[in-house]
Amino acid sequence: MRRAVFLDRDGVLNRNVWNSATEAYESPLTPEQFELLPKVVPALKLLRDAGYLLFLVSNQPNHAKGKADMEVLEEIHRKFEMLLTAEGIVFSDYYYCFHHPNFTGACRCRKPSPYFLFEARDRFDVDLAQSWMIGDRVSDIACGRAAGTRTIGISPMTQSQTGADCIADDLWRAAQIITCYERASIPDVLAAST
Repeated sequence: MRRAVFLDRDGVLNRNVWNSATEAYESPLTPEQFELLPKVVPALKLLRDAGYLLFLVSNQPNHAKGKADMEVLEEIHRKFEMLLTAEGIVFSDYYYCFHHPNFTGACRCRKPSPYFLFEARDRFDVDLAQSWMIGDRVSDIACGRAAGTRTIGISPMTQSQTGADCIADDLWRAAQIITCYERASIPDVLAAST
């Protein structure tokens, strides 16, 4: 069985953008707004080179909420994939939930449901107990825990808020924690960074 890292997208891999209509930072609504965060590329390369399969698991309800056409969401994804491919990074699969319970009703794939992680397990022979989920929301951590993975929350979340195994400042630090995990305990890894 193979190890994997499951990654949320917005706020972990790319910047959230200010939406003046909702007065909140949200996922990009156009390809032009889509921008990878600093150190994402080296972080993904570090995980890839350590032998982890990479999967995207992202709730994307903007179509359900009437904020974006599916064609625009597909263009945003194509830009994301193009940026990664240009750097030699290939994800094993991309899992998007386009639903929202207030607009489309309940679904089986929206995080915190572990549905997509189980799908990846079955399709790609992934050992979830040796895998990780990284996200910046409580639902990401709950998803990973429900699937039996280790979890890393991207700050400003805290362990007490989420029950995450670790908290990291960004994906680069999360990748370092994961790649060091086999050689040291998590407290030792975290202490070495201070």
